[in-house]
Parts: sequence; C-alpha cells; structure tokens
Amino acid sequence: MKFSDTLFSAFSSLRSNILRTVLTTLGIIIGVAAVIAMVGVGAGAEQRIQGVMDTLGSNVIFVNNGSSVSSGARGGAGSLISLTEEDARALQEEGDAILVAAPSIRTSAQVINSSRNWFSSIYGAGSGYLEARGWDIVSGRTFTSQEERSPTKYAIIGQTVATQLFPEEDPIGQMIRIKRVPFMIIGLLDEKGETPWGGDQDDVVFIPITTAKTRITGGDRFRGPFVQSITVQASSAGEIMEAERQITEILQRRHGIKPGQPDDFTVRNIAQMVTARAQSERIMSILLASVAGISLLVGGIGIMNIMLVSVTERTREIGLRMAVGARPKDILFQFVLEAVVVSLIGGLIGITIGLAGSIAVARVGDWPIVASPIAALLSIIFAALIGIFFGYYPAYKASRLDPITALRQE
Repeated sequence: MKFSDTLFSAFSSLRSNILRTVLTTLGIIIGVAAVIAMVGVGAGAEQRIQGVMDTLGSNVIFVNNGSSVSSGARGGAGSLISLTEEDARALQEEGDAILVAAPSIRTSAQVINSSRNWFSSIYGAGSGYLEARGWDIVSGRTFTSQEERSPTKYAIIGQTVATQLFPEEDPIGQMIRIKRVPFMIIGLLDEKGETPWGGDQDDVVFIPITTAKTRITGGDRFRGPFVQSITVQASSAGEIMEAERQITEILQRRHGIKPGQPDDFTVRNIAQMVTARAQSERIMSILLASVAGISLLVGGIGIMNIMLVSVTERTREIGLRMAVGARPKDILFQFVLEAVVVSLIGGLIGITIGLAGSIAVARVGDWPIVASPIAALLSIIFAALIGIFFGYYPAYKASRLDPITALRQE
C-alpha cells in the first residue's frame, strides 16, 4: 500500500469514532502541556534569577551585625552592634579580593515635598554603596568625598520617590524634608525594580552617612563609629568566596575573636539570598515534570488499550485486507501509523494548551515564562515515539492474524 493510502485509512478509522480518539489522546495532551509549562516555568525561573543577580549584583556580599547573648538568651539578627566605619575601611584596604566596602545605616521616615508626602526607606551611605550595588545616576550627581564626611543636607532619590513626590517635575535641585530636616536633591537613581523577596528597590532616599547619624537617626544605637551593615563588592564573581574568607579573617582579627568563639557578625552573598527563591521555583518544575511523566505514561497505556480494542473490532477488515493482497508488514504499518497519528494530534493540542496556560500564568501570577521552540519540537518527537512504542504490540498482533480465521469473525 502507498503511504498516502495508509495515512488516509488511518485518519478515516480515527474519524469514525471521534469521541474515543479524543479520550485516547487526553493523557498525551495533559502530558505534553505539562512538559511545555515545565520548560517555560524553568526557563522563566532562570531568567528571573539572572535578572535578580543583575539588579543586586552577582559579586555583592552583605556583612551585618551579629546576635547578642544575655543570660543564655540570644537576641535577634543584628542585635549585637559590632561593625564600624573603620571596619569598612580596613576591609577595602586589606582585602585583595575586595573592590569596595561601603558602610551604611537604614531607617524609614516620611519624606515631604510641599503638599505631597511619601513613606520611604532612608539610607545613610556614600557613593561607594551605590558603586557596590551597581546603582547608576541618571540625572544629577552623587556625593563628593567632602559631602560624605560632613553633615551636609543633600539627597539622592530613587524612581519611586521621584514619581510620588515630583510626578511632573524634574526633582534635581528641589527640596524635601525628612524628620523636619530640609534636604536638596542632587541626584536621581536609575530604575532597579523588585528584589527577590518583593521589595521595591526604587523606593529609597540616600543621604550622607554622617548626616544620617547626626540629624536623622541621632539617639539610636548607630551613633558614633557604629554602622548597621557593610556592603562589599568583590573584585569579580569568581573571587566572591575568597572575598568572604578575607572578610571573615579581617573582622575576626579586628574584633579579637579567638578560634572556637562565635563571630559577632554575619556574612551573606547574593547567591545565598536567591537560593531559597530558586528552590521553590525548582520544586514547581519538578512537580510539573512528575505530572507530565505520569500523564504521558497513562496516555501511552490508553493508546495501547484502544488500539487493542480497535484490532478486535476490525478483525474482519484485517482479514479482508490480507485476502486481497495486503502483507503482514502493511497491516503492521497501518496500525502503528494510527497510533502515531493519535499521539501527534494529542501532542499538537498539548503544545497549544501548554503555551496558552503559560501565557495565562505569566499574566495573572506575574511569573516569567519563556516559550521554547526546542521543547515543542521535542514534545512532538516524544509523542510520536510514544505512539510507536505503545502502538507496536497491537499492530503486531493485528499483522499476525490468520486471514481465514479473521474473515470468519463476526
């Protein structure tokens, strides 16, 4: 038989019982759709993680104060104030793998401009902090060295603060008040977007650390030389482990921490902070992969069962074909082709549903989805292989029928 005749015969047989064909392909549809969604979610997760690394900095390390211990009771993270501005200078000067070490303190306050106001995060930090975090100035300038050392009343604001306080104005040169202290805006930061934990990186105001201590956070525990954290930029992403080692050694020496004693500081890098978010996204991908595998297995078994039923129902037809000259291999090829056609139809529908579902998830759940043409192609190939694998036995059984016995079948 010609291939075109066999293909036409396969479609005719499947069309004769459309409902059964649809039910047969259901497992393949669900499996392929899950594969497409899994690949899209996985690729989107990688893209999201890379985006986070780009915004936060892949070679950034955060050094924070440790926890205090009083009468056996341990305080929370940062309860033991041990880091100083001198620590930051020592890290930058002594650490070969350290490019920048910038001290900072943070608080929150109402920022006021005339009749508008906005509650924002206030950072006492210098230009080194902006450099370490990869924050670019899109308008205006950053602080000078003299301004950082003096209690000058200058501010650099993020895009969110600019939008809320100066929706239709250029903020450069404008005045804002923080805790009744007036500040002149000298710089506008480029947009950074969200953090891995959902925070708005653009909702910030930077002022010199000396000004923050004397005018904004005066009276709290970060007076004098003490700081809340030190942000370190390693020389490169490949040097981040060496930079962590140098940070630990330098601070242990400066703080007089002996071997076996707990550190009075903590060191964390961006990769560690993103790991928890990445783990949850990988779990979802594994879940989808499990659903896909089970669905494809069920779909393949369904194809085998339906093809066995089809062989039983069409025994007389098979005998008639053999009687007029059809060879066993023709019968084998016809039934395998039918199984492959069923799988391919299910695969195509599954790809469509998978892509539609991925787009819906991306829009509703704000989850990045990356469509993969390679995944779609592999899904089609895999669906065809399922058809061949699970359809071969029924096809072989049909090809081995005795023509005379088959013709006698009612």
